[in-house]
Amino acid sequence: MSEKIKVAELFAGVGGFRLGLEGYSSADHPEFDLPAAGPFETVWANQWEPPGTQGRQFAAHCYEARFGEGSVVNRDIAAVLDEAEASRLAIPTVDMVVGGFPCQDYSVARPLSQAHGIEGKKGVLWWEIYRFLRMQNDRGEGACRYCLFENVDRLLKSPASQRGRDFAIILSCLAERGYSVEWRVVNSAEYGFPQRRKRVYIFAERNATWDPEARLSDGVMSRAFPMVPPDELHGIHIPEDPYDASRSFNEGGKASPFLEAGCMVGNEVLTCHATEAYGGPRRTLGDVLVPEAEVSEEFFIEPGQLPKWRYLKGAKREERTNKRTGFSYTYSEGQMAFPDATDRPSRTILTGEGGRGASRFKHVVECADGRYRRLVPDELDQLQGFPRGWTNTGMTDGNRAFCMGNALVVGIPHRIGKAICELERKG
Repeated sequence: MSEKIKVAELFAGVGGFRLGLEGYSSADHPEFDLPAAGPFETVWANQWEPPGTQGRQFAAHCYEARFGEGSVVNRDIAAVLDEAEASRLAIPTVDMVVGGFPCQDYSVARPLSQAHGIEGKKGVLWWEIYRFLRMQNDRGEGACRYCLFENVDRLLKSPASQRGRDFAIILSCLAERGYSVEWRVVNSAEYGFPQRRKRVYIFAERNATWDPEARLSDGVMSRAFPMVPPDELHGIHIPEDPYDASRSFNEGGKASPFLEAGCMVGNEVLTCHATEAYGGPRRTLGDVLVPEAEVSEEFFIEPGQLPKWRYLKGAKREERTNKRTGFSYTYSEGQMAFPDATDRPSRTILTGEGGRGASRFKHVVECADGRYRRLVPDELDQLQGFPRGWTNTGMTDGNRAFCMGNALVVGIPHRIGKAICELERKG
């Protein structure tokens, strides 16, 4: 397979999808080199952080620093697509669109039969993805053949008032555009990566003629992330109009019908539980730790601050009073590991990982001399599978942590890209 697969990366962050598909090499740490997943070439990217101030565009600046001047459009995607629709801005025709987008409320305001029917009340970024697909698809049958999206796994269950509705709306939109879909909830640590990070990955192919059951056992996701053959498959019908999905899908249901793995062809879904079947090498938090001599003093926790850290990490059951309402209640939470184990994959990195302040959710490791320290940004980069120092482009340590908290594990799209190319070669 030699022909380039041209890619557009939406909500690009610091380039996790691009690195996973195109690979990278590091002169300083060749042991972490990642070969290209296939003949992928990112030809257009967009990254913009609200509210749009220059001080908030550190991810886009990092992207441009790593991939070259002009490699990313650093403007609100809605405004960019408005200009493209008005022929004031050119977006190239691509074979594939990738991107991660927030899990929000995707409720639909109007039916398809009305002008501009598919419009979400919230969930704005999904609707910009849908608009991008529509603009690409209108250029011809082969335009934007593939899609690869990432989201938090609760997307399959949201909202609480109508479990699974939001994912049903997304599936309905993709079916309306002619896409067949696979999805899988992936915990990266279960496939050898050094971080426990559970996300849902959605792969779609336009005008595909899949056998849904066969696709679950030998599709892109099953090749990328082998699983134990499922005991039971569950069928679901997806409404043809996203508006109908918004109003009635699983109305009154107490649980989402969408399980960890699934496939949709037309508007018919098969879904099942997924148990990992992985026998390869496994990495841990300790594998990415830098030598202590390289750790700046500001990352070490002062002994006088340790009791505060232990309190925040510890189990609690205490009476509290709401200062505004005066209402008293019992607050409780479980204990978290302190320090974090270095012989196992780390907990999920969050956007608030940076900064000196004590926190329940920041990672803390114990050093050989008995001192405790936070993780440095280079370690956060590597926990997500980026080259060490990837975000070291002039931004603050706090912003570097924010970027990694928003990023994905680079090796996941890499595995998916390899599986796409395998099936493409297979024909």
